[in-house]
Amino acid sequence: MNQKKVEVRYYTRTGNTKKLADQIAGSIGCEAHTLDFPLPEKTDILFLGASIYGANIDKNIKDYIHSLDPAKLGKVVVFSTSALVERAFPEIKKHLVARGISVASDDFYCRGQFTLLHRGRPNSQDLIDANKFAVKILKES
Repeated sequence: MNQKKVEVRYYTRTGNTKKLADQIAGSIGCEAHTLDFPLPEKTDILFLGASIYGANIDKNIKDYIHSLDPAKLGKVVVFSTSALVERAFPEIKKHLVARGISVASDDFYCRGQFTLLHRGRPNSQDLIDANKFAVKILKES
């Protein structure tokens, strides 16, 4: 049976998205890496994590998306955190689709702690839910 090549990449300023990235990677048997870690030659599924900062995704995520080679990438699965605006998915998806990159219709989102907002998030239930999400995506792929 052919084994799919699955990778996890993320960008975080506060550590919230890193928590999800590490959980997702652990649940599917790989390592999570920041955006500076290059993808292998061919990647079937890329779990890409980010957050909303000032009502938008960070320039680093936009630059990363624009550096991806659509010919070497099967599909991207988005996961995100935020304190105020809900979901980075629509903005990330817009940039991926503009590059001709396939995007999974499902994404994972949870609140992230920022100063006094959403203290303790992502929490243990968020991490359990992230794990279930990642396993479901792999089973469906």
